[in-house]
Amino acid sequence: MSISPQYTVAEALAEAISDALRDGDLTSDIAKSLADKTGAIENIPLERPKNRDHGDYASSIALALAKNEGKAPRDIATLIKAKLISNKSLAKIEVAGPGFINITLNKSWQGSIVNRILQERENFGKSDLLSRISVNLEFISANPTGPLHLGHTRWAAVGDALARVLSAVGAKVVREFYINDRGNQMDLFGASIRASILGIPRPEDGYQGEYIVDLGKLIDAQRPELKQLPEAESIAEFREAGYALQLQQQKDVLAEFGTHFDIWFSERTLHSGEDWNKSLKKLRNQGHIFESEGAIWLRTTDFGDDKDRVLVKSGGELTYFASDTAYYLNKRDRGFDICIYMLGADHHGYVARLKTTAACVGDNPDSNIEVLIGQMVKIIEGGEELKLSKRAGTIVTLEELVEKVGVDAARYTLIRYPTDTPMVMDLDLLKRRTNENPVYYVQYAHARITALLRNAEELKVAYGLDSYNPELLEHGRERELLGALAEYPEIVAQAARLRRPHRIVRFIEELATLYHGFYNDCRVLPMGEERVSALHSARASLCAATAQTIKNGLSLLGVSAPERM
Repeated sequence: MSISPQYTVAEALAEAISDALRDGDLTSDIAKSLADKTGAIENIPLERPKNRDHGDYASSIALALAKNEGKAPRDIATLIKAKLISNKSLAKIEVAGPGFINITLNKSWQGSIVNRILQERENFGKSDLLSRISVNLEFISANPTGPLHLGHTRWAAVGDALARVLSAVGAKVVREFYINDRGNQMDLFGASIRASILGIPRPEDGYQGEYIVDLGKLIDAQRPELKQLPEAESIAEFREAGYALQLQQQKDVLAEFGTHFDIWFSERTLHSGEDWNKSLKKLRNQGHIFESEGAIWLRTTDFGDDKDRVLVKSGGELTYFASDTAYYLNKRDRGFDICIYMLGADHHGYVARLKTTAACVGDNPDSNIEVLIGQMVKIIEGGEELKLSKRAGTIVTLEELVEKVGVDAARYTLIRYPTDTPMVMDLDLLKRRTNENPVYYVQYAHARITALLRNAEELKVAYGLDSYNPELLEHGRERELLGALAEYPEIVAQAARLRRPHRIVRFIEELATLYHGFYNDCRVLPMGEERVSALHSARASLCAATAQTIKNGLSLLGVSAPERM
């Protein structure tokens, strides 16, 4: 695991506080809690000063301790500074203002991040943070009755990126697609296909998109005898034939989008007698099942739900809540430590119910189950909102979005924003090859570096592990870039801990900006008759490390890193 400068500084401060406690200079409980090096990165306040003359990091730790210690913040800061002076990785420690501690890293130590990146290459940023955790990540739940729409598309991008991020920090992740293949909508699907083939009106509440006609033609060509069957029998046959074709279409479109699933889980399997009886038995053993008015209920009010939930209706029919309950139990029986559900904006009511289900079976609802809610996506084209789909007859499909802007632009943009906020996609912007287009901006930075490195090779500028001297990187732009590169492992860790892959996006955009600034102010390659120097090699090595980090970040998003644009 790569240790970032932020970790180093936080641990150094924690060690300094520990020394002060040992010497009796600090005595408060808050000081004792901050002396824990293992939790230093989360507990000790650190920020990157906007003015780099103030150092690489600034901490307000002395201000946080002052009240409990009964001392002036500057006195505490001065005390901590004295304990830090012997740390070889720190070049300068200053007390500023009311008690801030400004820290500048040793130049050679900070510059060593380039060697680490060039050694670890595609593994830079990876860690063992969640190495013993098994995660079931369910991030698309769809009916096999039509194309995947824009809501599914957001989860197809974000869910896959989250799976990549969790895997990067060591978690064992299983990607799961939940197929809603049970219920009245499936019969309406079959009836709609039948009506299309027979040339009769489709059910009013059936499926109206043009894709129904295409499915009907395929099925009729393969099995013309089905339209001769009695109505009920033919509806069932068309339903199953259409199901198989439409599910395969969803799989093909997702594969083209770069999203792959380990498990395609059928809702139908939850309602087989053996599986359901197993779930019901477990719930009974926990003591939360009761019967009333001929129905079977789960006493979810024991765990804060606003009302108890029906599992089996008086007529023997299982409810949707029964499916949700059985599905959670199925996942836990398969050995997953954490079950993450990624649901649409209209599923807020599911959060409490799913967590209550976990509590009812004896699990910890705060650790064994997580529910992420994704908000709506609005598409703008030509200055107007795009609402209708030519094929589906409803909202825009995943396939249509990819046709308009490509896989990279679609994935990058959908991942770029926190999922709990609505977002707008401007398709005209995403088609532009300008810096206004975020995905182009980042990909161009990578292509620009790879072009520079090709030129470096032509000019015989050596770069890499054997040609890099960190002591030569003294320019402010170089230090900014080095500092940002060193933060990447912690950014990946944060994205995993918080389940927010958009942090990767924002990081590589900032990194691209810093690189462009460095490129403009620090000439990398010799000009004219200028002789190749060790500084050229050091800067080219820094460029190579930057390209590798951008590529690693884009890889976690499932987005390509082109070498030419």
